[in-house]
Amino acid sequence: MRLISRKTLLLFFLPGAVFMGAFLIYPIISMLIDSFYEIGITGEKTFIGFENYIHAFTAGGFLKQLRNTFVYILVAVSVETVIGLLFALFFELNYKGSKVIRALMMAPLMIAPLVAGLTWKLMMSSSFGIVNELLTRVGILADSSDILWLADAKWSLLACCIADIWLTVPFMMLMSLAGLQGLDSSIIEASRIDGANMFQQIFYVKLPMIKPVLLTALSVRIIDAARTFDIIWAMTEGGPNSSSETLSIVIYKTLTRYNDIGYASAMAVVFIAALVIFTLVFMQSLWNPKKKAS
Repeated sequence: MRLISRKTLLLFFLPGAVFMGAFLIYPIISMLIDSFYEIGITGEKTFIGFENYIHAFTAGGFLKQLRNTFVYILVAVSVETVIGLLFALFFELNYKGSKVIRALMMAPLMIAPLVAGLTWKLMMSSSFGIVNELLTRVGILADSSDILWLADAKWSLLACCIADIWLTVPFMMLMSLAGLQGLDSSIIEASRIDGANMFQQIFYVKLPMIKPVLLTALSVRIIDAARTFDIIWAMTEGGPNSSSETLSIVIYKTLTRYNDIGYASAMAVVFIAALVIFTLVFMQSLWNPKKKAS
């Protein structure tokens, strides 16, 4: 009976294993092999060893795009985490009409990143965009063309971050709110009886207790932000002058525009390895914290 049950489980697992092998494991192995070759337009391969990897980390490589990716992750994830947590604390009060407002705030989650990028591209246009028009009307800008969000290298990456923050704040809010609503109310009540004010309850009781939820949400968002493509491509295509070009964008351009399969594969391997290492280290520290010394 036990043998039949095990065979049944294997049969259920088989379609998923075949799918992963065909569409995940095989492409990664193929990409790893291609990264050691120089591949011509006609498909001829020349083994060059680690030259593609050396080129990636030297002058002319993707160090600028690596820096842009780190800046993108730092700005977008940190801001949306803070804003999402503030909204979660606000909705936790469960005031009248909070459910309606919360439902309206979920709207960005229903929009595809590509559509969000195109929408913000129109909104940030210096000619007819509503963002500069509003900033001009409130007196922050003297003229609507003072800030060229998508055409100025100083602002292009920040413009993409703003669009990403708008799109993913609801996710961070939902995760934080789920953690807050799962807290034991008796602990909160006990802290209130002990004289803790609202801010003390938040920083010394609530936030430490929802730390696993916040760290899980952060890990998901960091990985998601690191591989962001749709929003940046829709808004700037990595320009101007590569100022908003991240790793995903440069890998795509190298593969499709310059047809350099070997170099693109090497960058992709480094990128995937970095994400895998980050995930393993992050989740290891999350689920297996160091035991306190007795």
